[in-house]
Amino acid sequence: MVDQLGHFAWYELITTDVAAAGAFYGKVVGWDVKDASTAGLAYTLVTAGDAAVGGLMDLPDEGRRLGATPRWVGYVAVDDVDATAARIGHLGGTVLVPPTDSNIGRISIVADPQEATFALVAGPIYGQLKPSGLDEPRRVGWHELLAADRNVVFDFYRELFGWQKAHAETDPADFYQLFAARGQIIGGMFTKLPSVSQPFWLFYFNVDDIGAAAKRVNAGGGKILQGPIELPDGSWIARCVDPQGALFALQGARGPKHTNRPSAAEVGWSAKWGDVASRGRMVLPRPKR
Repeated sequence: MVDQLGHFAWYELITTDVAAAGAFYGKVVGWDVKDASTAGLAYTLVTAGDAAVGGLMDLPDEGRRLGATPRWVGYVAVDDVDATAARIGHLGGTVLVPPTDSNIGRISIVADPQEATFALVAGPIYGQLKPSGLDEPRRVGWHELLAADRNVVFDFYRELFGWQKAHAETDPADFYQLFAARGQIIGGMFTKLPSVSQPFWLFYFNVDDIGAAAKRVNAGGGKILQGPIELPDGSWIARCVDPQGALFALQGARGPKHTNRPSAAEVGWSAKWGDVASRGRMVLPRPKR
């Protein structure tokens, strides 16, 4: 568990149709599903081989009445959920669900000062004791925060988890900031466009062929909101929404028919993905994603 501290250790989809969501991600990403329900909670695991990657659970009726929508939530591993949750308020964040024992360990659902939701977990029952490689098949390979102001909110995560900035931008007009947990680069933060109503975390799932996976998204009732887009390191990404409305992303290689790469050392985007808008630029050098 020690090596995992400060890393995302678990991922959970809260959705309106667990069975349909499990079938969708099974086809798109290649996950299997396994029932892990208890007497008090219906819960489904998604697995890559023998490894549990994340969980699926129903969006509670109370949440639906309050207007909550399906979404992925990432859990960051900490050694003491209660102490870390207490620090959230001191750092300007919000504790949405106080520390409690759950089917996946001791958890707390929280939000950063700009209202992006994430979670804390200590002693996770599922997942790995050590962080997995970002390129492992059918795993979460990248973590991206669309922030109201990535420069301001980064200090919150640095104080809370000890995250470090990596490969500082050479152009101050750029606003994509890579970050590392315990020396491993695991994601990036950028300042969202004003048209995005609220900051949120977006998680990228590794696939073997981005083109084939994108087709499976559309065939399964989801939608490609942006992409596929090639990054400077030669990998490709696509930002998507599942049939129930949860946002997610894919990353992977492109098939053999798409091997030509631009010579530019940077990639830019300015696009609107349904109700979500994104703009930015990634500049080399970059780690392989």
